[in-house]
Amino acid sequence: MKTMQAVVLNAAAAPLTNQQIARPIAAAGQVLVRVIASGVNPLDTKIAAGKADHAQVRLPAVLGIDIAGIVDSVGDGVEGFAAGDHVYGMTGGIGGVQGSLAQYAAVDASLLARVPSNLSMREAAALPLIFITAWEGLVDRARVGAGMKVLVHGGAGGVGHMAVQLAVSRGAVVYATGSAEQRGAIEKMGATFIDYRGATVEEYVRQHTDGEGFDVVYDTVGGATLDASFRAARQYHGHVVSCLGWGTHALAPLSFRAATYSGVFTLLPLLSGKGRAHHGEIMREASALAAAGKLKVMLDPTPYTLDALSVGAAHAALVGGTARGKVVVQVSLD
Repeated sequence: MKTMQAVVLNAAAAPLTNQQIARPIAAAGQVLVRVIASGVNPLDTKIAAGKADHAQVRLPAVLGIDIAGIVDSVGDGVEGFAAGDHVYGMTGGIGGVQGSLAQYAAVDASLLARVPSNLSMREAAALPLIFITAWEGLVDRARVGAGMKVLVHGGAGGVGHMAVQLAVSRGAVVYATGSAEQRGAIEKMGATFIDYRGATVEEYVRQHTDGEGFDVVYDTVGGATLDASFRAARQYHGHVVSCLGWGTHALAPLSFRAATYSGVFTLLPLLSGKGRAHHGEIMREASALAAAGKLKVMLDPTPYTLDALSVGAAHAALVGGTARGKVVVQVSLD
């Protein structure tokens, strides 16, 4: 039996370990990918700490939700991919499916798209979860289109900077909250900066919408920011979307504006099996935007490798808030 190197989580809140495990084989409908890079998300750190029951991880587990790599072989029934293709997607690391912190992964072909030629593998590995989350909120739920006023809370964050660029690409008039030091990054993406520390909800709603509110508000922060989002929605037709609506919130401010709310749970297709092909469709949209120069990802420059200590350091950078952009582990060279 062929083996491969992997970084494995054996128990919650325990150190990650280096292990040799069986190399997977592409089953029907799957492709075997030689992993080049693995994106690291806050969810990975929560899983490692045993604080993400909703991810349905079965231990021992190979984490890593985002993958970028090269197709090694294809299983029966797979069309559209061949050995040598550069592919990426959000494919595993939850629900008992092996993730991308290993040299190879057998993944559902419907979850993948080809990497555009102007993206590096590191950039590609950084995109899937955050772009899919942005797309599901803005396009699938809120139907953002030309001329709509869109407010993105946390516009320089992972999902936030995807949402800003996506809304701009669809012709929306985009505003984004952030800290003063994030102003340049937010404005460079084409959004109007709002200092969340320097203005109240009522003040920026009055300044930017004449008090009417925003057509769409995307909350990527959660907690009190979601409560603020309810107060920022346009009367009658406003729509609030959140990818972190996990707390207990008063709906009265939203109801009094006759506005609506949608939650985004990006893991659902992977866990339920329903709508999985749509993730591949969304990744193809990401490829088209990136190829057109309309989508760029902020990358943390720190190099991390397929080693338990290095991956642990990547997790620590996210937990400690020292990461400056999306963290990526370089699994192998392309």
